[in-house]
Amino acid sequence: MKHLSDYNFFDPELLVCPYEFYKLAQEQAPIMELPSPKTDAKLFLVTRYDLVIEILKNTKVFSSNFSTLLAGKEEQDPELQKISAQGWPQMNTLLTADPPEHERFRSLVNKAFSSSRVNKMHDLIQQIVDELIDSFIDKSKCEFVSEFAVPLPLKVIAQQLGVPQADLPKFKQWSDSFIARLSHMLFKEQEIECAKDVLAFQHYFHDVIESRQKQPQDDLITDLVQAEVAFERSLDTAELLSIIQQILVAGNETVTSAIAGGMLLLTKNPQQMKLLQTDLSQVENFVEEVLRMETPTAGMWRVVTQDTKLEDVDLKAGSLVMIRFDAANRDPIKFPEGESFDVRRHNASNHLSFGHGIHYCLGAMLARKEMQIAYERLLLRIKNIRLAQGDYQYLPNILMRGLKHLYIEFDKVAVEQSETQH
Repeated sequence: MKHLSDYNFFDPELLVCPYEFYKLAQEQAPIMELPSPKTDAKLFLVTRYDLVIEILKNTKVFSSNFSTLLAGKEEQDPELQKISAQGWPQMNTLLTADPPEHERFRSLVNKAFSSSRVNKMHDLIQQIVDELIDSFIDKSKCEFVSEFAVPLPLKVIAQQLGVPQADLPKFKQWSDSFIARLSHMLFKEQEIECAKDVLAFQHYFHDVIESRQKQPQDDLITDLVQAEVAFERSLDTAELLSIIQQILVAGNETVTSAIAGGMLLLTKNPQQMKLLQTDLSQVENFVEEVLRMETPTAGMWRVVTQDTKLEDVDLKAGSLVMIRFDAANRDPIKFPEGESFDVRRHNASNHLSFGHGIHYCLGAMLARKEMQIAYERLLLRIKNIRLAQGDYQYLPNILMRGLKHLYIEFDKVAVEQSETQH
């Protein structure tokens, strides 16, 4: 019988498949102290659904201002400081801001993701989805991550930001670097590469911001440039860059992970795939169940601002708390048989993959829309989807979870059939 002490949460192998560990943690120590390798502060891991909600609701005691954790090793390293000094400082705007600052930034970005703006994107998203499927459908196989799950959200977000599709490879590289820094698993050389990518991102979008100030367009960056913070002033360059960086990462990495994870779940659960293909009205609930099972943002930090008690555990001011969305999303108390994939699960949408409370994901509506359209079109146009090679690989990262690659084979649905269903 394994005990919690047999596990090391920071072990890359555990991060790739943590569910056995979570199960034990939820039973034995839902608020569990971890050895904290990179900091003097005490570090706690929280895995139960109700406790995660409690933390997310209490923004006064559990602060989101953890930006120093995102900076990687910058504080101690003169070489990294020299690179970042050539750019703009990282600002607390959305992810790492607390009230009242958080509301000011949030209200500015909200309108860019309003339901009317997202609904207007339906045809564009469907067109991108169909073009991507066209590019591999005749081969009856593809590497699903690079050929579909990566380019779809990248193309959508580039369209939103009003930047050329030709620059998509740069965006992918930059957003991979932002994510890699979050992993806290980098060697010095990798830290330096990531810092250079952040700098390149900042200078690229600084030029875009300047051009929108002179010549406004119908896009997200123009909306942000013209917005005013709490009717006092417009956003400065560092704030704009922080928001664009978060939209870029949140707008593509997480959706990529969810789309790829959904395909893996279908190949492993052929009965569920049949259910979906015979009744596409289930796609919306399927998307929620994928988000629950795959949880692209696996965890998030909070900083304890004052001595407090969580259930029966004392937390001192200055302690760090790592909330695990991917554990909460399989909590058997909230989701009976949470380990099993069920496209008809009645409460699938209660997952915490978009967070909860004031930090609820801004782009949730757009992410859902992309996933729904993607799977409606995929399931109309291809069938008998199966793993082409048994090996698929997750990338180990403390905060994010995503597949590195996923090779699939499939049969093409006869044109007449798919067209008449459409």
